[in-house]
Amino acid sequence: MNRTSIRQPLPIHRAGTAIQRSPEGIANAPFWVEMLVQDNEDGRLTAMRCTLEPGTMTRWHTHPHGQILYVLSGVGLAQRDNELAEELRAGDCITFAPGERHRHGATLDSTFAYISIQAQQNGDAVTWLED
Repeated sequence: MNRTSIRQPLPIHRAGTAIQRSPEGIANAPFWVEMLVQDNEDGRLTAMRCTLEPGTMTRWHTHPHGQILYVLSGVGLAQRDNELAEELRAGDCITFAPGERHRHGATLDSTFAYISIQAQQNGDAVTWLED
């Protein structure tokens, strides 16, 4: 190891420091989003914690490099194009392939919190589709 090189400290995201409401129109109701990792360079990962109220569902969308959802709490639904919705619970992890049309959200009687991980391409990590 070259002792003359200086290592940059790993950034630490402090919980609760970047919470905001979701952008308008990406779901049937606004939800809370906390950016955990944000990188605009192509191929670099972004990660966020999302918390949805009962009945909140995202619009159909795709991700250029796919997406990983890890469920933190509550009960949610994930639906792939032309398939039935699947129930998700705390500890479940679901992946979506690059360009795969899907949506996810909270069941009617439970909140739903998850961590979402996806990579950027040309400055975007998601493409929102018309329903």
